[in-house]
Amino acid sequence: MAFDPMAAAIDWFDAYRTGDIETILQMYTDDAVTECGCERVIIGGRESLRSYWVRRLKEYPASRLDDLKPSEDGATILYVARDGIVSASLEFDDSGRIAVHRCGPMK
Repeated sequence: MAFDPMAAAIDWFDAYRTGDIETILQMYTDDAVTECGCERVIIGGRESLRSYWVRRLKEYPASRLDDLKPSEDGATILYVARDGIVSASLEFDDSGRIAVHRCGPMK
């Protein structure tokens, strides 16, 4: 990867924490897939992703970073949300945009 996936994950988290939906959406590929274990949904497509993030920012705002770890195709970020710690695995394409986002509460 020609970019830093750890830095990209922090950028994603910062945009999430500040509620910057436009920056968040720009970070995803056009055909990105989000698998949300919190809401038990799989999201694909730009409009569905926007709807997800509008709801997510309102109902599950992120407050602080808990941990950040590299993964094979990106990074896994743990953060504190309303109901506890959430794990988000971000897989990036070669251009540094999120292709797959899997998240869910830590057990």
